[in-house]
Amino acid sequence: MGAETEKSSRRTRADSLRNRERLVAAAARVFGAGGRGAKLDAVAREAGVGIGTLYRHFPTREALFEAVYRSEVDQLFALAERLANEAPPVEALRQWLHANIHLMTTKKGMVEALQLVAYGSTELKAYSFQRLTDGLALLLDRGARSGELRDDITAEELLRTMVGIFYADGPQDWQASALRVIDILIDGLQRR
Repeated sequence: MGAETEKSSRRTRADSLRNRERLVAAAARVFGAGGRGAKLDAVAREAGVGIGTLYRHFPTREALFEAVYRSEVDQLFALAERLANEAPPVEALRQWLHANIHLMTTKKGMVEALQLVAYGSTELKAYSFQRLTDGLALLLDRGARSGELRDDITAEELLRTMVGIFYADGPQDWQASALRVIDILIDGLQRR
């Protein structure tokens, strides 16, 4: 009977983890479409769980926003790792920076809420800045070692430049403009 209880306990934890992951993915979609005002019951419905399950995992709206923010940062870091191993250096950097722009475009409704969560938590701000800087450093270092990219810009400097692009008021076709600026930056980073 002890083994059965242990097995049941493990199953519950696995189900709980799956529910949490589904809630974070659903929240990213719902908040991305509806902004900070999107309803939590819409997140629960999208995830296929009850509102009680949502509140067991995320007792506040801010806790859910923080989980979404961490998930997005972790996905960008994973993308940097994958690109560093799969794509030529300049193309890897271009794809990663473009992915950041695409993410921001789809998350425009969440930007204000994500800013409040990230900047309200010193730990989260440090975590996200470090993960993104580390991901970008992988790409820049690889490009510099290959001789294809300049070695006189740090990941931190380029990340701060990206933040400026993200939050600058721009034309109605912000994404196209931002992608063009990114391509100009990449052209300037290449060794010729």
